[in-house]
Amino acid sequence: MAPQKKHYKLVITIVKKKQANKVVSAAKRGGAEGGTILLGSGLGIREKESFFGIDLMYEKEIVLTLIPEDRLAGVLEQINHSAKLYRKGTGLGFVLDVLGVRGIVHSRLDLDLDEEALDNMPGDNVQFELIVTIVNKGDAGTVVDASRRAGAEGGTILSGRGSGIHEQAKLLAMIIEPEKEIVLTLVTRDKVRQVLHRIEEEAGLNQPGKGIAFILPVEETIGINH
Repeated sequence: MAPQKKHYKLVITIVKKKQANKVVSAAKRGGAEGGTILLGSGLGIREKESFFGIDLMYEKEIVLTLIPEDRLAGVLEQINHSAKLYRKGTGLGFVLDVLGVRGIVHSRLDLDLDEEALDNMPGDNVQFELIVTIVNKGDAGTVVDASRRAGAEGGTILSGRGSGIHEQAKLLAMIIEPEKEIVLTLVTRDKVRQVLHRIEEEAGLNQPGKGIAFILPVEETIGINH
């Protein structure tokens, strides 16, 4: 019997500082296996824009949670309840479709690319996809080098923290969340398969705890003048 294919979704949750851990814990209760936290700043509809003439920006935390589609409802319910997103000004979340996943080595499911979706993406003039790779700190350079050797033109590295199914370290009963690096690689559709495969091989994503990579659809680009 052929392995069952499983479709994945990416939940992005934006909350106030010090609320991201609640989101990750809630997502795990809903069936997620971990999450990656990024730091940022922003301005919400209920936040003051200035103070004595000084423009204000508020610290935010962005949580990336990759989950199987059949667990989406449970994860969203847990996040909404724990982070109180039903209250005004507490934060927001949204869901993106995922075309393919690498790095979930403990699963026996077929996680190959969704070939049909990849080949039928909208936009006649847009021929790009975004590969998002999340690895341990210090491994992002390997991802960028691998992607360039496979035909990509470069990559953008972000810093974050997170915890996954293979990361359960504790210190004095406090969970230690390892530092992460997130690599964004914009790739032409005709090269996305080979780039993803090269990243998987050279970054060791087929080994437990090394990282994960997934593809997000791109509908439009600007600034790619060459």
